[in-house]
Amino acid sequence: MATIVDVAEAAGVSISTVSYAMSGKRSIKADTRDRVLATAEALGYRPHASAQMLAAQRSHIVAVSEPVHPDTDDATHRAFAMEATKTARTRGYDTLLLVDDDALDGMQRSASTQLADGIVILDVDEDDARARLARELDCPSVFVGIPADTEGLMCVDLDFEEAARRAVDRLAASGHREIGLISHRMAPLDRGSNFIHRFLRAFVAQCARRRVRHAVVHPKGHDALESVNHLLHSLPDLDAVVLNTGADVASSLSTALRAHRLTVPREVSVIAAGVTFSTEDFPVPFDTMPLDAHASCTAAVDMLIDAIDGGNREPRVVLLPPTYVDRGSVRPRHPGYPPLRRVS
Repeated sequence: MATIVDVAEAAGVSISTVSYAMSGKRSIKADTRDRVLATAEALGYRPHASAQMLAAQRSHIVAVSEPVHPDTDDATHRAFAMEATKTARTRGYDTLLLVDDDALDGMQRSASTQLADGIVILDVDEDDARARLARELDCPSVFVGIPADTEGLMCVDLDFEEAARRAVDRLAASGHREIGLISHRMAPLDRGSNFIHRFLRAFVAQCARRRVRHAVVHPKGHDALESVNHLLHSLPDLDAVVLNTGADVASSLSTALRAHRLTVPREVSVIAAGVTFSTEDFPVPFDTMPLDAHASCTAAVDMLIDAIDGGNREPRVVLLPPTYVDRGSVRPRHPGYPPLRRVS
């Protein structure tokens, strides 16, 4: 028996478009509606009466849970909220942004009052109370991020572990033997922000696997100088830096290195991995593996709408492969070149 998914694929439209064409709940182009109805007729698809009744009760609103913390990066917060909203609109849904200090209360209200048909959950912690609540609610939800326990959940995110491994592999393959990681400040780390821990663990493990010396620092301020000082203290022959940090720290790295008479990429190679900002306009652009808010939110919203309209609530974790953008900030090393200079 044909399903709504079969009709959507055969007609070349989204599941929500099939739903609108069959129910007449929202206006769509006449030729699109005719194509959908003809495809449904050809496949013998008939929506169940209970499904039609359920569709009539929907709000066509997606809640977006993104609490604001003292350590929240405003630019990243806005980028993910905006991308979730834009993607939902392309699927015929409006969004309700939940920034309550009590994230659980916002989710419970949205689900219990049927204010929202589903929930996109952003800014995920490893031990996130919203994960436990999501398993209890009769309302589909998708996490943009990976909690420590994913049982019963639908999750999507950049593969931060693979991004860390690729950064280390690229540098090690280019002859680098002392790699520093400038991570995030301690506040989100202590809170348990999932992606920071995932990247950090994978970086340390891959350095050990490739037998390269490494050190990790967590900035205290808004520039990179103190972090560079600490890295050079731990790694006197530092020849590479991986950035999984904020834009303010990353953009000041070249200046901090120059204070030690080091330049990128002559003495130090740099890769920014799992970051939401572009390095294109930095004093020295860095090779980057971006955290693409558009890609993450599109995958999450598509998964959620599939659960709402198509009924596919199968728990799963989807990891988006990192894309490497080469801006020339990694230079191969060989013994004796370049002569490294350090100043105290």
